[in-house]
Amino acid sequence: MAETILDVIAPEIAARAIEIRRDIHRFPELGFEEERTAGIVERELAALDIEHRRVAKTGVVGIIRGALPGKVAGLRADMDALPLTERSGEPFASEVAGKMHACGHDAHTAMLLGAARVLQASRHRLEGSVVLLFQPAEEGPGGALPMIEAGAMDDPKVDAVAMLHVDYRLPTGTIGFTPGICNAAADEFYITVEGRGGHGSAPHTALDTIPCAAAMVLALQNIAARETDPFKSVVVTVGTIEGGYRNNIIADRVKMSGTFRSQDPTIREALEGRARRILEGVASAYQTRVELKVIYGYPPVYNDPAVCETFASYLQQEHPRLEVASPPPTMGGEDFAYFAQRAPGVLVRLGIFNEARGSVHPGHSPQFRVDEDAFAFGIETLVAFARGVGGGGVRG
Repeated sequence: MAETILDVIAPEIAARAIEIRRDIHRFPELGFEEERTAGIVERELAALDIEHRRVAKTGVVGIIRGALPGKVAGLRADMDALPLTERSGEPFASEVAGKMHACGHDAHTAMLLGAARVLQASRHRLEGSVVLLFQPAEEGPGGALPMIEAGAMDDPKVDAVAMLHVDYRLPTGTIGFTPGICNAAADEFYITVEGRGGHGSAPHTALDTIPCAAAMVLALQNIAARETDPFKSVVVTVGTIEGGYRNNIIADRVKMSGTFRSQDPTIREALEGRARRILEGVASAYQTRVELKVIYGYPPVYNDPAVCETFASYLQQEHPRLEVASPPPTMGGEDFAYFAQRAPGVLVRLGIFNEARGSVHPGHSPQFRVDEDAFAFGIETLVAFARGVGGGGVRG
């Protein structure tokens, strides 16, 4: 049986990754603003003598060339934060008002740097090469496609690609694989309702957009409740409502925004038409006008079943201390989908659930925490994928 990665690396590898993570966490940056974070990545890669280059404004691509022949593994980590005020209570909480690493991207970046450290130190026995993909703007507007268009997966050409995402559904250290569709398509919609304003004491002289908007929010749920096969998955979420001037003025305009989530292409294609029909029907009933704009975003993430199966088997054989699970798909969006379209790919879940550490909140929560005991498991998994692909133990 091969020695585990943790037998090869010293404990300070995970400690260094945690230190980097906390630094990034304190100074979060939104999509395509990750200059400081990219600078940290470049500093660490340079210190390890790993060749690297900037792409897609704030993206960084590193290349570790093994001494032995083999295939090319891609490892991706996202770097951006969310526009959210942190309430986690961590001593290293965000110092930037209105911005927070509430989805674990700081941990993903730090763990990939930890894996890079291990792989570079052992490249004399590394088969093939490893492409390190530090990606901006996963939370929007999307950094995967710009990186791909800049040639991030072409020189050298990536044979299989993986990413790691922390997951509070799994106990700390558990590694999760979901073959096939594992995430949803993520599309945005924007609604504008136009009516006629007036005095709050005389609603009969106006066309009130507030109750109209409220009716629209409820009516849109019929798409999931009454127009979609119960064995299929769809989510219609209205995330923002903006309207009104003061307590005694009838609003002449309301704006709303939200997201459609779907996994079936047929359902995805029908969502805009269904929403438009419902919205126009409600608007007609309230004698208002409505405009709907849909922006199509990331496609669903497809985990290559062969890669999932062989990597899971590889971990169980070579890294038996890692517990492997098969969590259900989620309706979250991920632009890793584009990387997985260019090469056989797998989105790997890393469990972080730990009540004692307060790591119990879902991503995008202002109270989100990451159990840092998971870092050693994450680094081990990333290194294992790189070695498994290069040595032929993981094939798409």
